[in-house]
Amino acid sequence: MEVESLMRTAEELARKHGVGYYEIRISRVIMTEVSMSNGQLRGLSSNSETGIGARAFNGAWGFSSANDRGRFEKAIETAMKIAKLSRGDSKIYTGDPVVDEAEMPVKKPFSEVNIEDKVALVKETDSMLTGEKIVNRNVSYHDILVETVYFNSLGSEIRTVVPRIRFGFSVTAKGNGEMQQYWKSFGGTLGWEMVEGIDLSHWTSLVVEKANALLRAGSPPSGELPVIADPELTGLFIHEALGHAVEADLVKNGDSILAGRLGEKIAVDGLTVVDDPTLPGKFGSYIYDDEGIKGRRVEVIRDGVLVNYLNDRETAEYFGLEPNGHGRAQSYAHQPLVRMGNTYVEAGDWSFDEMLEEVKYGLYMIGDKGGQVDTANGTFTFGAREGYIIENGEPKEMVRDVALSGKILDVLKNIRAIGKDVRIEFPGYCGKGQSVPVDDGGPHILTRALVGGLR
Repeated sequence: MEVESLMRTAEELARKHGVGYYEIRISRVIMTEVSMSNGQLRGLSSNSETGIGARAFNGAWGFSSANDRGRFEKAIETAMKIAKLSRGDSKIYTGDPVVDEAEMPVKKPFSEVNIEDKVALVKETDSMLTGEKIVNRNVSYHDILVETVYFNSLGSEIRTVVPRIRFGFSVTAKGNGEMQQYWKSFGGTLGWEMVEGIDLSHWTSLVVEKANALLRAGSPPSGELPVIADPELTGLFIHEALGHAVEADLVKNGDSILAGRLGEKIAVDGLTVVDDPTLPGKFGSYIYDDEGIKGRRVEVIRDGVLVNYLNDRETAEYFGLEPNGHGRAQSYAHQPLVRMGNTYVEAGDWSFDEMLEEVKYGLYMIGDKGGQVDTANGTFTFGAREGYIIENGEPKEMVRDVALSGKILDVLKNIRAIGKDVRIEFPGYCGKGQSVPVDDGGPHILTRALVGGLR
């Protein structure tokens, strides 16, 4: 069914059901996935799908989706019926209509690359992940092109094309009754040029080397210690511990320690934290969010002061904030939620060597090994992929299974140094009932936190 016809249908149904606001997303998705485990091809698919997500608002949201063109009109009507029946007292930001067409540029579209070449990439990478103690290896490649038409009852009509590519590999080493894993991922809103820019020999060798080295590493010390976090661990902390705590839906629902604290100093001078979905080529980048609001750079903390929440249409209206384009959905079949894009700490003026000189005894922690955060209580525990004991300003022996824990606000206030070396190149998927692509990072930072071993 033509978009113009659906627009007319939606307008007629809104009048019929007394719905004041509606928005429709029609997406065409083309994706390819290739995965290999220990030399065996485990997954190979190339699919396309077209679907619709319809939302209507009548003080509460109604939502319906379909991937059958014959049911698109039915999905719109169902969303309006649900909204009519739900009838709440919430309000949303509406604003002015937007008419735009935009496409993220790439140098070499992955849609023009043969699937044989994508399989060859995975096979070549798998063949390079070898070593005497390597007992398991995995390689995965994924690309997706999403063409979306968005329109709403205000008169907005937005057409976007967003490419996204991700490639990663991992190994597990076994020795002395121990097993250790190491991995590397690449991703962005890029084309095949991303793959062509990867030094496979370097990165596969590094992953194997690190997994083997972790087998020989000792256990970390425990207690409250000075900690230098590398850019990846800085990104993990700022995404998980702070980023979720400033998502306005969690704030509104009382699930964040940062509720009611806008304008308050919550961190050290010099700390600025940003979420910016407009960064070129990053994995969490997008042009418009899934509510038709243009993505924009948002300072969450400026010089230690909490200055903004990430919001969508409903929470922007609730808190009296300017909407900042962070209503994101996993797909056309999901309702938008408040989500991050690319979250990072801005640069300070310290060098890594200067930070080391500040530490008599502490830890240098590298990489993201996941963790848990409680935004309501303001506590966290994160794991690092590797660590090094620092003695008198010098990194010494390697330690493994390192955990970092503490209270979010304490760690933010204990930051003693912020590095110059910002990196935002740690692509992943963030789960919050739905999974969306994100990126994060920052520079090295020096702080204090509880350190111990992962259990």
